Amino acid sequence: MFHRIRRRAAEPSEAQRRFLELSARLRDQTPPGIGGQSAEPERGEPAVVVDDFLPPELRVPSHDQLDGRMMPWKQPLVLDDEMVTCAECGAYRDWLVLSTRDQIWLRCQAGHQQQETRLDTAWYNRSAGPADATHATFEDCLRHLGH
Repeated sequence: MFHRIRRRAAEPSEAQRRFLELSARLRDQTPPGIGGQSAEPERGEPAVVVDDFLPPELRVPSHDQLDGRMMPWKQPLVLDDEMVTCAECGAYRDWLVLSTRDQIWLRCQAGHQQQETRLDTAWYNRSAGPADATHATFEDCLRHLGH
């Protein structure tokens, strides 16, 4: 039985044979427009320059134009099998995670801030969603996020 299966696999199938025949016929042919002379644009009129960049009111500032970014983190934050708590009031949920100057800071609902060295900017970028607003001051951002 296995000998018959091996013998059948050694012979090319009908589809393979048709493909080989077709590729042999088309081997020396090239599609139109490939390898031929390229059409040069006429030099009479200059190309029209179109500003395809977004208007200023729709542009989002780049990371180097911002002092920092922040996002809400409602659930408890667990790092290294340990729940992170506020060093001053003991809060363990409803954090604001701040990313600034390659540092991550946590701010509890009571306004206490502590640096979290176990997190980095790469973690923040993976965890943060798209920014929904930009603010001129830190206090404006806090009000926007309900802190």
